[in-house]
Amino acid sequence: MLVPLLAVALLAAVPSAAAQVVPGGPESYPTRPVRFIVPLPPGGSPDTIARTIANGIGWPHPVVVDNRTAGGRVLAADLVAKSAPDGQTWFLTTDNIMAVIPHLGPTPYDPLKDFSPVTQTARFQFLLVVHPSVPAKTVQELVALAKAQPGALNYGSSGSGSAQHLGTAQLQYLTGIRMTHVPYKGAGPALADLLPGRIQVFIGAANQLLPQVRDGRLRLLASAGAQRLPLLPDVPTIAESGVPGYHHDVWSGVLMPAKVPGAIVAKANRDIARVLNAPDIRAKLAAQGIDVETGTPQALARRIREDYERWGKVVKAMGIKAD
Repeated sequence: MLVPLLAVALLAAVPSAAAQVVPGGPESYPTRPVRFIVPLPPGGSPDTIARTIANGIGWPHPVVVDNRTAGGRVLAADLVAKSAPDGQTWFLTTDNIMAVIPHLGPTPYDPLKDFSPVTQTARFQFLLVVHPSVPAKTVQELVALAKAQPGALNYGSSGSGSAQHLGTAQLQYLTGIRMTHVPYKGAGPALADLLPGRIQVFIGAANQLLPQVRDGRLRLLASAGAQRLPLLPDVPTIAESGVPGYHHDVWSGVLMPAKVPGAIVAKANRDIARVLNAPDIRAKLAAQGIDVETGTPQALARRIREDYERWGKVVKAMGIKAD
């Protein structure tokens, strides 16, 4: 009787195959440091989001932010698209990279097929401002001025197809006005020319523009998002100011290469949301004009498809080309 009892005891001590952890499988993920590629320089709002996630996720293996700015955003996206589908490479994308750049010319990545959406992370509040020398105090007055003097007003951006460019292009598309685009190598240089009036109109990130508005160096006309900026509840949106259908909700999200196992995507989704939705983190980011907005992988995939179609129409109608 001892032998059968010993056999039963040994069998009970061995976990079933279903319960065993498969090396490299979702149960043991991540198996090494996660590389979090950010296709923009340190210090901007997307980089802030990525570092907030990396610093707060608390995994046994760290999430390491890698700012890949050489060669532009296209090369960074392509690097992620061609990485192994093991969940060890993340991409901090923006709507521009997924929904705009592919319309400006051929890209080596397909925004609709080459990535596994994980979660949206945030929306960045944008504002429409003018230099004080511009005799317009509302959006409608700016539209009337631009219609009376086609091409006379200059607006800046951080490059062709950038968020600043597309925000103003959409305004022109919906109102029929024409202003002259002046592209810069970044929002900072554009702001440097806006403050002395070398360019007159700008749609840019709230955290960059609000200090200048409060100092009286720029005039705020409207917020660009679908809803009013919580920090400025009395400032109307562009849509409320007589341009129905306008909304420029600049967002960021996390992607992985296509075909990453669903269990890995789900773990990353859950833990990223946990970090960003902590009350102290939400409040800290909101003070910088960054609204935390997380969701399901399916919701991010749907948003990418919808924005891809919407911005494709604007790019085509306005004849926007790559730099």
